[in-house]
Amino acid sequence: MAASGTPSAGLNPLGDREFKRICALIRERAGIELGESKRPLCQTRLIRRLRALGLSNYAEYVALLDDPSSDEHVELVNALTTNVTSFFREPHHFEMLATELLPPLAGRGARIRLWSAGCSTGEEPWSLAMVVREVLGARADLDIKILATDIDTQVLAHARAGVYEDDRVAPVVASRRKRFFARGTGPNHGLWRISDELRGLVTFNQLNLFEPWPMRGTFDVISCRNVIIYFDVPNKVTLLRGFHGKLHPGGHLLLGHSESLTAGVDGFVACGRTAYRKTAS
Repeated sequence: MAASGTPSAGLNPLGDREFKRICALIRERAGIELGESKRPLCQTRLIRRLRALGLSNYAEYVALLDDPSSDEHVELVNALTTNVTSFFREPHHFEMLATELLPPLAGRGARIRLWSAGCSTGEEPWSLAMVVREVLGARADLDIKILATDIDTQVLAHARAGVYEDDRVAPVVASRRKRFFARGTGPNHGLWRISDELRGLVTFNQLNLFEPWPMRGTFDVISCRNVIIYFDVPNKVTLLRGFHGKLHPGGHLLLGHSESLTAGVDGFVACGRTAYRKTAS
């Protein structure tokens, strides 16, 4: 749908009606709960969309969102999702993976599956892949795959490209940088590219956690860190129960440092800092 009008140098503030409609849409599309305190952030991020579309006010933008022929909902989700991540963020989970989870998985059988749910710009799944290669190498007898998903198509493109600036790679120790990254030269100075050794391990797919999941099999480890804090309690319960159903018996769920299991979610036992093991089907 073509946009009409011209962007204003001083847009009127985001009004009550438009904010409520945008809150309802982002809740419906992504499960994200926006409170009144998020109105300034919402307004700031959507100004860019109004200017890109040549719209003069938020009412026009809401009308575009309500047009059945519009594909602006993807851009709405991209604009309002928060993507804060880093390599080896919350290192205790990666230590647990290396020392407690991967060795017995490798001894149990050939198939190992990990899922980074809400992978943002890719630092988490690439960190998982580094640990997998360090602990298990490239053993021909093991079928190892890491699925990385996010609702935001823009951050997925960044994650899939696997190219990061100096400051993003800084948390990675020198030995890992040397093994798992190629350092850019010339016009690519200051950039680091994920090595081919890791690329075969990770698959990136767009996924809305509140729409049907296409994955058929189960996972040994699901990492969904610093994601559920954006959802209301019913959506948290729905999501955590879904993770329980997609975990292999004895599989592990890793949550963020400020997250925990919600009342009404059974079948898990705590086994570390924001780490939970599936105990029942």
